[in-house]
Amino acid sequence: MKNQSILRFWPIGFIVFSLIMVQCSTKEKIRTEPDESGDADSWNSSIDENAKDMMEKGKAVFRFETFGDEAFWTDKLQLHKAIADSKHGGLGEGLTPEAALAAGLKVDLTILPEILKKKIQEGKFLNDPLVTLELLKLNAVVGVIGKFDGNGNLSSIGITCASCHSTVNSSTGIGRRLDGWANRDLNVGAIIAMSPDLSVLEELLGVDNATVKKVLASWGPGKYDAELNIDGKAFRPDGKSAATLIPEAFGHAGHNLHTWTGGWGNVTYWNAYVANLQMQGQGNFYDPRLMDPKQYPIAAKAGFGNKRNKTEDDKITDKLAALDFYQLAMPAPKAPDSIYNKEAADRGQLLFDGKAKCSSCHVPPTFAEPGWNAHKPEDICIDDFQSNRSPDKSYVTQGLKGLWTHMKGGFYHDGRFATLKDVVNHYDTCKNLELSENEKDDLVEYLKSL
Repeated sequence: MKNQSILRFWPIGFIVFSLIMVQCSTKEKIRTEPDESGDADSWNSSIDENAKDMMEKGKAVFRFETFGDEAFWTDKLQLHKAIADSKHGGLGEGLTPEAALAAGLKVDLTILPEILKKKIQEGKFLNDPLVTLELLKLNAVVGVIGKFDGNGNLSSIGITCASCHSTVNSSTGIGRRLDGWANRDLNVGAIIAMSPDLSVLEELLGVDNATVKKVLASWGPGKYDAELNIDGKAFRPDGKSAATLIPEAFGHAGHNLHTWTGGWGNVTYWNAYVANLQMQGQGNFYDPRLMDPKQYPIAAKAGFGNKRNKTEDDKITDKLAALDFYQLAMPAPKAPDSIYNKEAADRGQLLFDGKAKCSSCHVPPTFAEPGWNAHKPEDICIDDFQSNRSPDKSYVTQGLKGLWTHMKGGFYHDGRFATLKDVVNHYDTCKNLELSENEKDDLVEYLKSL
């Protein structure tokens, strides 16, 4: 009787087992072969698998991909020789971790072995240039990739997206990565000026070494001029640097333009622009607007509007899609309760949507503008210097979410407003809002809460 009972239920068990095996086989097929059948279940699973793949690839590109820019940073600037000491491929005493941190570079603590992690957290070894080389070997310097020869000499240096658009969760500069956060401590100009050979910049800009160094020194921490090498405008009419604040890379999903000035395109365009023309990676880039010798004389002369590499030598184009996917997946970080007054922020929200008219341009929930989010300088009551450097001579309505993460360095494209209160005061005058001081303060608390 017992055997008969087992036999009675065996066909059902066999069917269930067979179905499970078929499902497993189907899932395996989806993972390894593109689905073109039009079957809904298979297609939807393919989308999920593709999303996971794009996310992982995009993260790797953002953090560790140099796009072959060693050809510029190593072969031309020879920056690696300023980092290593004379016994390990360099020219002098080498760059200590302490000096690297002072220049705004960050160290990813999570990558370090426990022994080194403990010592560095205690502040030890930070004055030893050999430790800088060890950190590079571990890929622990955020956004900087070093390669070594068989004798342990630093043979090349390249940079990644993360050098400017990541930081760490510690004011010491040594902590866990925060991808997408603007590195407002990074002194890009000072780092480039360390290079033993600046002749490539002298030739490109048509100036002498002293002038190049003067321009680089004018930037300061948290600023970079991504248009200097296309229009050659190093300083504003008032004599101040033409460099702009390093922007965050998070929270741009749903935005069109996301740079300080208009007409440059969306995230994918800007990634291609930066990878090719700023990081100086090896790829293909086309923008006929850069062939205009009147607006972009440097770019037109250098041929930046139609940069070409053979497909087999292109180290950029096939990585743009995954990079774009990862960046758009970065949410804006939520403001901690400790940095703003909730009751005041609630009142500020009413002002934001009402009397202050902020939401007419910064439309919730993206806090940018759906569609073409650009305005002429007179719309926001500022000068046209930076806007005139852009293709359509406008400024972009920036998204406001995560505003609390970049209090350092000031606000607006060039940091001209030291505080959010200064920004509110500017718009109060510009738009004749007639806000009281208490209303301004409430509005600031709301902005900090986004």
